[in-house]
Amino acid sequence: MSPSKKHGFHISRYSREKYAVSENLFSKEGHLLVADYPAIVKLASQINEQRDLHKYPEARVSAAELYALGLIHEIFHYIIEVYQDQIDKDLFTQLRDELTRHFDQTHILQLEEYFKKDYSTGSDDRDVTIEPEGPELLEEIVLLWITNQNPAIRNYKELLDDTALTIETPYQQVIKRLYLELDRFPSVEDSSLNLIDFLLIPAHEAPESLLSQLNFMVTRWRKLLGPYAELLMRSIDYLREEHRPVFPPGPGPSREADYRYLEQEYEAFSRDTHWMPEVVLIAKSTLVWMDQLSRQYGRSIHRIDLIPDEELDLLAERGFNALWLIGLWERSVASKTIKRSCGNPEAEASAYSLKRYDIAEELGGWEALQQLKLRCAQRGIRLASDIVPNHTGIDGDWVFDHPDWFLQLPEPPYPSYSYQSQNLSPRPDIGVYLEDHYYDRTDAALTFKWTRFQTGETRYIYHGNDGTSMPWNDTAQLDFLNPQMREALIQTILHVARNFPIIRFDAAMTLARKHIHRLWYPAPGSGGDIPSRSRYGMSQNEFYRLMPKEFWREVVDRVAAEAPGTLLLAEAFWMMEGFFVRTLGMHRVYNSAFMNMLKNEENEKYKNTVKNTISFDPEILKRFVNFMNNPDEETAVAQFGDGDKYFGVCTMMVTMPGLPMFGHGQIEGFREKYGMEYRKAYWNESPNQALIEGHYHRVFPLMKRRYLFADSENFRLFDLHQDNGGINHNVFVYSNRVAGRASLVAYNNAYPSAAGRVWYSSPFAVKAPDGNKHVENTS
Repeated sequence: MSPSKKHGFHISRYSREKYAVSENLFSKEGHLLVADYPAIVKLASQINEQRDLHKYPEARVSAAELYALGLIHEIFHYIIEVYQDQIDKDLFTQLRDELTRHFDQTHILQLEEYFKKDYSTGSDDRDVTIEPEGPELLEEIVLLWITNQNPAIRNYKELLDDTALTIETPYQQVIKRLYLELDRFPSVEDSSLNLIDFLLIPAHEAPESLLSQLNFMVTRWRKLLGPYAELLMRSIDYLREEHRPVFPPGPGPSREADYRYLEQEYEAFSRDTHWMPEVVLIAKSTLVWMDQLSRQYGRSIHRIDLIPDEELDLLAERGFNALWLIGLWERSVASKTIKRSCGNPEAEASAYSLKRYDIAEELGGWEALQQLKLRCAQRGIRLASDIVPNHTGIDGDWVFDHPDWFLQLPEPPYPSYSYQSQNLSPRPDIGVYLEDHYYDRTDAALTFKWTRFQTGETRYIYHGNDGTSMPWNDTAQLDFLNPQMREALIQTILHVARNFPIIRFDAAMTLARKHIHRLWYPAPGSGGDIPSRSRYGMSQNEFYRLMPKEFWREVVDRVAAEAPGTLLLAEAFWMMEGFFVRTLGMHRVYNSAFMNMLKNEENEKYKNTVKNTISFDPEILKRFVNFMNNPDEETAVAQFGDGDKYFGVCTMMVTMPGLPMFGHGQIEGFREKYGMEYRKAYWNESPNQALIEGHYHRVFPLMKRRYLFADSENFRLFDLHQDNGGINHNVFVYSNRVAGRASLVAYNNAYPSAAGRVWYSSPFAVKAPDGNKHVENTS
């Protein structure tokens, strides 16, 4: 038997009538067609509409569990068929013959007729109703009994209830007789169990969970599953989608860097232009900064060309040579509408929900940018900008001009979705509708509705989503299996690169090939991160055929050839930092471990991260972006305070190899976290003058000597050995050397005092001209 020969499972006539289940969901034999997963989703929705879920929320039916029940039923049929092939093809014929010798023939017929009446379709509008007969019918009766012994089906008992069979027929007596008869036949596989006991194992092993039963089957019965192995993995994915945990945004828990996986990857670092190693970057939320400057200078500063020279002079005087302006691009009007409809009357659109990559007209457009760039260049400051590559705004130009470039479905992924809310489209010919339940915050739908009024053409386009939290409801997810879209996005990146010497790629890790595959087209057994996408999964071979190259490697190579001298900076988490710089070729990559581990004083973990990095390849350390906060995190003063701990970690940030990045308001000690939709600061904060002075005395002088610290070739890390023979992991001691000048930094990232000696450095890798490397240490 192959998956093309579907048994499905029977639902009682009572339940079919109660829930008005369409007979089209059933085969002519009366089995529920579990292969049609969208139909199962609709069935679950129909059942839930009839149940009082407000009073009994635990009665909610899961489409994934319904599918799992049907698939388990099919797998049991398959195991029975294989068992019969090994033992006796006429097993159930023999069993039925035995029953007729122990029971009156009329009683057996009574059972069979009752089963057919209660569990077959018997629908008048079907061409032919094929009733199972004799041995085949007996097999179905046995499996109905086995299913009813499973405690995990309690929420589905009504659909499969065998109580009437027990009352009206000799059903239970027949099962007992069959059990005794099966003891005469060989046990199943390597067990000592008869067929019925063997099929009861998953329910005995995991009585409370269908997901656990499937996991048991895939690990313990894999060789028995035959053609059903992949379907079973997919069923597990469906269950994971419904039970997936939701994590807060950001990089997640920090782990020590481990580069063993990179041994199998090729090395292809991008060459730095001469200015890149010494970049010191400060981020500014553009709209908030201009509002703050307007109040500070007592005049309207609403365009970027109006940013005062004094502010640019101040940045240069302090040692900053790169300015990242967040929110320069033309933003989505729909994003602003959504946010204001949801309760924030002053909200701007998100800086990461974009209409197009043009400098916003309200900021002065391209002309204002050119004027600001010129004034910054006169002070040695380069401008940085964002690209948000995985999605556009829900009303971005591409949504209307190239709707095929987005991930979409012809129908909503779930039948409970409705789209009767306000039209968010600026175009008279096309409507864009957010799913209704976003507005009352009772659901966070995966898709929005796109419709062309003249033709009625309708699409359901996915929102941007990284699988860790809720979908971003003001965005539209691009489809990276579309080669035309990929090329258009590369052209957009080149357009930005010709105007900005530094580009930061937001959430870059989501576009690594393996994560596009995992999130949007998951292979069987790897789904569950984005609900509904397991239905559209692909094998790795199929996916790699459609996306033969890493998108980021293609971007890096094209920028190097067509816009050389652009520093490419990736916001990447998920333990992919080394891969992004060493293999994909990004010049710099976020190092969230710096902030998270030092904040939490996980000092040994961070020291091990540095040790692991330099013993594998010190070049990776040089390419880290170290920061004490970023726009998605709490402010630096909230995380590190404004005393010695702050200045100690800040000193490390500006004296370690890599790129130091300061947050908006970090130097002033501002505590407010500025949302991406903010037009202004809401807290009335004054700059912390003591903190600012501390920077002038302890931090800015080091920033102006970045050439001493920026490279990693001569970076050495030391352990502090205490008199008792132990190592104090709270103390960071490291040295560097360039052009005959040396530096030594020592910092204790803990309140208890420390004393000891440093001897030999931690091991570091040294590369030979032929590419081979060995590990050394020095005293």
